[in-house]
Amino acid sequence: MLTINTILEEIKDVPINRLKKLFQYVSTLKSKTLPTESLRKKILSYGGSFKDLNNKDYTDFINYTKKSRAKMFDRKFKL
Repeated sequence: MLTINTILEEIKDVPINRLKKLFQYVSTLKSKTLPTESLRKKILSYGGSFKDLNNKDYTDFINYTKKSRAKMFDRKFKL
């Protein structure tokens, strides 16, 4: 089974003059969708958005949202 230690063992044998190229290659393998700090702040800004709603209004909102989603994504269409 491939592990991080197996990979590190192989990397330690890479010649020093090729480490920069190896680093650049490894960098291209990382996910391009890492969350940024500004995205994190935008997402967290919605925290507590519903705190002013009473239980009945919140329940009505949730039920309406579920019904809307069911209508929107339960369509039959021909390809």
